[in-house]
Amino acid sequence: MTSLQKMISWIPALLDGAKITISLTILAVSAGLIVSLFLALGKMSKNVIINKFCSAYIFFFRGTPLLMQLYFIYYGLPEISTILTINNRFVAAFIAFGLNTAAYCAEIIRAAIQSIDKGQFEASQALGMSYAQTMRLVVIPQSIRRLIPPVGNEFIMVLKDASLVSIIALADITKVTRSISSSTASALVYIPAMVLYLIITAVFTFIFHKMEKRHSLYE
Repeated sequence: MTSLQKMISWIPALLDGAKITISLTILAVSAGLIVSLFLALGKMSKNVIINKFCSAYIFFFRGTPLLMQLYFIYYGLPEISTILTINNRFVAAFIAFGLNTAAYCAEIIRAAIQSIDKGQFEASQALGMSYAQTMRLVVIPQSIRRLIPPVGNEFIMVLKDASLVSIIALADITKVTRSISSSTASALVYIPAMVLYLIITAVFTFIFHKMEKRHSLYE
């Protein structure tokens, strides 16, 4: 069997790993975005307790390595209490990546919200709108346009960082690649694996680019 034939034969297994990588990334970023909105608003809140809690959360998850967070959630929590044991590797990875992504996206959302002209806040108050109504109807819709480029970058970063889940034996692209490399004693499998990563990254980069153009601030 030639080298090319070997690489082609590994593609089905790598594609199975790609399903895990893509699913984890989409779910983690989606969940992280939802949580990050509350974290961003909380950090901007005048309530000291809420502000401090959200600030501490963001500081912790941005200030510690994702690898350690993942390792602790899967291996460390059971040592604290068996109730905290997460047997499903995908769920453990989802929680770790979701919590981490939320911290990074919170800062992205906060910056986007604060980039909105203060005059719009004042105009909304003059119209009798509450703070919640102002955020929901005026500020957040405009912030979404500013969010697309940095969120797209964060998505691509999470997509590549998903390779870390191999440490808990979750069968993503990286784990499958290592398994094939070990069983066949060949490093050639890294070639189709890297090409697959490039293709996935290119596809999602294209999608976010189209979204950015469609919602451009200058249309």
